[in-house]
Amino acid sequence: MTAHLLLNKLDRVRKTGKHSWRACCPAHQGANPTSLSVTETADGMVLVRCHAHECSIADIVAAVGLEVSDLFPESFEGHSRKPERMPFNPRDVLASMAKEAMVVALYGMDASKGRKASEKDHQRMLTAVGRLKSAAEVCHAS
Repeated sequence: MTAHLLLNKLDRVRKTGKHSWRACCPAHQGANPTSLSVTETADGMVLVRCHAHECSIADIVAAVGLEVSDLFPESFEGHSRKPERMPFNPRDVLASMAKEAMVVALYGMDASKGRKASEKDHQRMLTAVGRLKSAAEVCHAS
């Protein structure tokens, strides 16, 4: 990230040096245009500091819809950002969801043929539906 991406989200920005600016701190809704200092270092890191209320860096960046990690370049000191770790192997998740979908499909086929399901089978179908719904929510597909 460059400092300009952050600066575009701040109010009453004024340049104070080649790579430094002052603005209103968004974390405490202050109107003082010198309360927040922003500096971009030679290696691309963006430093922020609230001089009025000592707001935390996390609060400052959250107030403008960013995260602390956004203040660092994509590659910092020869290290790239760690890729986001997936909590589950996608292939295993899909195989599991296919199994749950099959349970629901078999239950539906039996019901369409007029077969009455046992309480155990009915509960298993409800479990499968719940698991599929949870998977969709985790994937933000609900």
